[in-house]
Amino acid sequence: MGSSSGTSSGSSSLLQTSVPDEDLQKLIEQRKRKRTESNRESARRSRMKKQKHLAELTAEADRLTGENNRLITAVDLATRVCSKIEGENCVLRAQVIELSNRLESLDQIIGCLSVGSGGFGAEESLDGFVDNTWNYLYWNQQPIMASAEMLHY
Repeated sequence: MGSSSGTSSGSSSLLQTSVPDEDLQKLIEQRKRKRTESNRESARRSRMKKQKHLAELTAEADRLTGENNRLITAVDLATRVCSKIEGENCVLRAQVIELSNRLESLDQIIGCLSVGSGGFGAEESLDGFVDNTWNYLYWNQQPIMASAEMLHY
């Protein structure tokens, strides 16, 4: 009996050690499943976070592209307006030069007339000449024609 009780106590000790091993295995497997599930959930959250970030970056890129196009249009319009104003400015400068030359010529004519009678015998004749000269200059004016191409600065 000693041997049978030794065997039975030996087999009961085997059962006692195998039961905790099975529980330990179940516990390890359960922890492993939880860790796997947790990892999957974490990966899912990470993918969703990346997708959200990508969507935000795409929206920002679209917004910046639209703003860039708007700014390009504004710069193009400003460039056109600036070119037009520069052309008008050149025309005005040419007109100023032409009018300055006319004024200088008229000042020379008046200077010549005021130095002497200019061959006229009476003051009335000089006044009539000046009036006729002014009338001639007024009625025979040619329009001031200038263009932006005349002056290159």
